[in-house]
Amino acid sequence: MSQNQTRTLQYAPKNGDRTSRGRRIATGSQWNVTDFVCSSGPGDRRFEERHQDFTIAAVISGMFTCRTDSGCHLLHSGAFFLGNAGCGYECGHDHGTGDHCISFHYAQDYFAEISCVVAGNAKFVFPAAMLPASRQLTATMAAIERSDEGVDSEAVSAAVAETVIAKVSGHAVNSRHVHPRDAKRIGKTLNYIEEHAFAAINLEDLALQACMSKYHFLRCFKAVAGMTPHQFLLALRIRKAAHQLVSTSKSVTSIAMDCGFEDLSTFNRRFLNTFGRSPSRYR
Repeated sequence: MSQNQTRTLQYAPKNGDRTSRGRRIATGSQWNVTDFVCSSGPGDRRFEERHQDFTIAAVISGMFTCRTDSGCHLLHSGAFFLGNAGCGYECGHDHGTGDHCISFHYAQDYFAEISCVVAGNAKFVFPAAMLPASRQLTATMAAIERSDEGVDSEAVSAAVAETVIAKVSGHAVNSRHVHPRDAKRIGKTLNYIEEHAFAAINLEDLALQACMSKYHFLRCFKAVAGMTPHQFLLALRIRKAAHQLVSTSKSVTSIAMDCGFEDLSTFNRRFLNTFGRSPSRYR
């Protein structure tokens, strides 16, 4: 977390009680994801907040009103709350009780890097505090709702920012063009992942090897490989596990652990999703 980041989504008590609770889902050096549930209603006191970082909060269920410099908005299920760094806002539940949000927070320099690529402007800010629900954002919302299921949280966070910034700015997300120099670096990274498929590999180390920022590396890798580094590594591990299942007599548990999976249930679920059958039936 960057030094200028504050603790995220700290709600003021209402009627003497804290009626909102947050649970950190994932965190990185320049981003974090928090799951928030609020049980406030029309009779509870409105509360004020101010963040030092940029915020994109997906409303999973419920609704609340939000008043900012850009006006008053009714945030509803499927909509996105958009918060600029350093800006304050006031929230309340005038039309119902409670809401559930998954909130993505981005350090200012990280958000600037994404907006420079997507909107062509490193100084891009949200002109309004709400992006209404729409058909085009349905897939993004579904990905957000899966963000607590062991998916690649950093890739999801970057993709959420890209999609929302593109929608608000009117620019299309273009991640296909990769400079030949960057493509060469990604190629070396692909070889490294294959050679160290069963070792502990993280995005920060890979980006450092490629001499890229994490976001630029993630974007280039996906353009070259068609998937994120995390997805590529998991697919490689699953393929190698499948080969061991039919070429050795080792137990399923041993193969799962040898191939870099920390627990058997995760391995079984991913294997089933990939091959349509359990490891035992595949063997």
